[in-house]
Amino acid sequence: MTQITNPQSLRFHLEGMTCASCVARVERVLTAQPGVTAARVNLADDSADVQFADPATPDALAAVLTAAGYPPRQITLDLAVEGMTCASCTGRVERVLQAQPGVIAARANLAARRAQVTLWQGGASAEALAAAVSRAGFAATPQADANPDARADELRLLGRDTWIAGALTLPVFVVEMGGHLVPALHHWLMGIAPQQVLWIAQFVLATLVLAIPGRRFYAKGIPALLRGGPDMNSLVAVGTFAAWAYSTVATFAPHLLPAAARAVYFEAAAVIVVLILLGRVMEARARGRAGAAIAGLVGLQPKTARLQMPDGFTPMPIAQIRPGDRLMIRPGERIPLDGTVIEGQSAVDEAMLTGEAIPVAKAAGDTLTGGTVNGTGALLMQATHVGADTVLARIIAMVEQAQGAKLPVQALVDRITLWFVPVVMALAAATVAVWLAFGPGLAEALVAGVSVLIIACPCAMGLATPVSIMVGTGRAAELGVLFRRGEALQTLATVSRVAFDKTGTLTEGRPVLTDLKPASPHLLRLAAAVEAQSEHPLALAVVQLAQQKGLEIPEARDFVATPGYGAEALVEGQRITLGAARMFPQGLGQWQVEGEGFAVQGKTPIYVAVEGKVLGVLAVADRVKPGAAPAVQALTAMGIEVAMITGDTERVARAIGSELGISDIHAEVLPGGKVETVAALKPGVAFVGDGINDAPALAAADVGIAIGTGTDVAIEAAEVVLMSGQPMGVATAIRLSRAVMRNIRQNLLWAFGYNAALIPVAAGALVPFGGPQLSPMLAAGAMALSSIFVLTNALRLKRIRAVEAPE
Repeated sequence: MTQITNPQSLRFHLEGMTCASCVARVERVLTAQPGVTAARVNLADDSADVQFADPATPDALAAVLTAAGYPPRQITLDLAVEGMTCASCTGRVERVLQAQPGVIAARANLAARRAQVTLWQGGASAEALAAAVSRAGFAATPQADANPDARADELRLLGRDTWIAGALTLPVFVVEMGGHLVPALHHWLMGIAPQQVLWIAQFVLATLVLAIPGRRFYAKGIPALLRGGPDMNSLVAVGTFAAWAYSTVATFAPHLLPAAARAVYFEAAAVIVVLILLGRVMEARARGRAGAAIAGLVGLQPKTARLQMPDGFTPMPIAQIRPGDRLMIRPGERIPLDGTVIEGQSAVDEAMLTGEAIPVAKAAGDTLTGGTVNGTGALLMQATHVGADTVLARIIAMVEQAQGAKLPVQALVDRITLWFVPVVMALAAATVAVWLAFGPGLAEALVAGVSVLIIACPCAMGLATPVSIMVGTGRAAELGVLFRRGEALQTLATVSRVAFDKTGTLTEGRPVLTDLKPASPHLLRLAAAVEAQSEHPLALAVVQLAQQKGLEIPEARDFVATPGYGAEALVEGQRITLGAARMFPQGLGQWQVEGEGFAVQGKTPIYVAVEGKVLGVLAVADRVKPGAAPAVQALTAMGIEVAMITGDTERVARAIGSELGISDIHAEVLPGGKVETVAALKPGVAFVGDGINDAPALAAADVGIAIGTGTDVAIEAAEVVLMSGQPMGVATAIRLSRAVMRNIRQNLLWAFGYNAALIPVAAGALVPFGGPQLSPMLAAGAMALSSIFVLTNALRLKRIRAVEAPE
């Protein structure tokens, strides 16, 4: 009989099941897999319950379900995790989460104190995941249930414990170290109390320090050590306990030690606790500043709004507002939610969205965004999006997601920190053994071993990457640049070429009809009849001019559009065709010269044919955005090549490229050809676009950058979103990404260099050459300062400014 190993059960929620045949097929597919002992599928809730054992795995079962046409749904859950203090902690949290049913991937973020879990829908619940992490020694809750004041409470508790530890430690430090530094003080103390009494007093005070404010290190470090996953708390707990225990033996049972080794190190144990607590206070304050961007964004949304009721306007909590409700916005107030102006005129400060300081005029029909600030006029608005659907809520979600990202560079750090603490403990033990074998005595061996334990700093390594990401993405959001995916930070820093879509990205995206030859109102009304059926921006320009001239636009039938070419329809019994030159393989006749003349001027020619014969040409121009040319100059100055991709003719594209300073032009590219064009520009290419037809190219590029004023489809396909809608934001995004990656490299260099250099010093590597033996107290101070250096270095990213137009 075959023994079942590692039995498990898991529930998948599947896509694509529609009937009983689907249920039977899913069950057959699952039960056919080696290791699956049972499978039960429920069509009502699209679930599949599977019992399995080795060699079956959740990923393998999901793969066969996907191949069969019934892919399991994935969900992402966020947990708030308190108690993580170093990279070893984040590694343990990730390992615990990845061991839970249905979990695909887990990422813990030391700086944000969060864990993001991707799992198969139907797997472990957020509550179950939080409970598993809590059992591992970290206080975890689902993010939605997290205490918003947790960080403030943590800082307050750390501050209190630091003061208590400091007050208890000060007499111990003065008595012991003061006696060494000032011989007169030592003689005075010996005159008022015997040495044994002084040591007993130090024992009492040091014990109180370790038992009250220092208890946190033992409560977390010892269980972690016993579980075989030691962390930074374990290093502190073992180091301070070793110093305390040795000193206690020297105080109460000195006969157990050689006469030369009878000394106490109570002050070292106590001062270590004080310094590490002080470092954590500074670290918590710095982390608060690092996360200030999210707090600032959350604070932008008002708590209440004035809801229109039959008897007037009544203040109402934001959570109770529904789409369609009418709200009154007084001068100077923040817009509470996304909506549309119904009455009134004002200017709204949208700097929080776009980074632009100039207020935007608003009147009836214009859109309003929650969190922006109303100017001097009163507005009546109708809410269109509430809750998580508002722009501000989506921005906060994007920034939080980016701040919780784990960059590829973090993979190396994770592999090293997995073994860091065990290796440090082994080095400490080896240090003690070497000193006992070759050193002057037990006391010196203890000092060296404790110093190695205390000076090692996995905190700095754990914070090096996430804190830079947190500060950098927060600062980017303040400048109107949203990194939807944190990984784009690393990729964008290596980009060497930026390809812009033209319409709506480099140009205003609002073409106007500038010329009509011949100047025939009849030809214009026929053209407008066809273009009225089209959604193309150029078509809108033709229709608008016909309407402005008061022309009656006839009805068109049998409308057919050919993307990248043009359109045709039956108008008043005649076949009317409009489009680019490629739409007319039979030739353009005398109008070819006119069209080429418009193209040289940077205008797009649209030829008009009646029953297949070209009878005229229209010229449509899309004005270049004021900031487009300076953006190209700024990118060029940064050493980045700039390209333009457009469906316009070569002549039009060259004319606009000349105006902008772009020589790498890819013209007459059909919508379906943008992906191939972008692929040809790889590697190291970022694509910037705004339209629905740009979404595939945005996804195909190494980094997709969407203009925030564009479509939701484009924004969803991109990794970076420019809320201002200005091309200069591309240069700012690249500057930010380069600065963040440079900051991460600095942090990692410091974190690894610090440990590589000072652990040997703490072990006494310099003593044989006449160098000093490092005191455990100095080791504790150095360890605390290591994390502070990483945090303060990351905070420098808050000073980054947006790229401005070259002089």
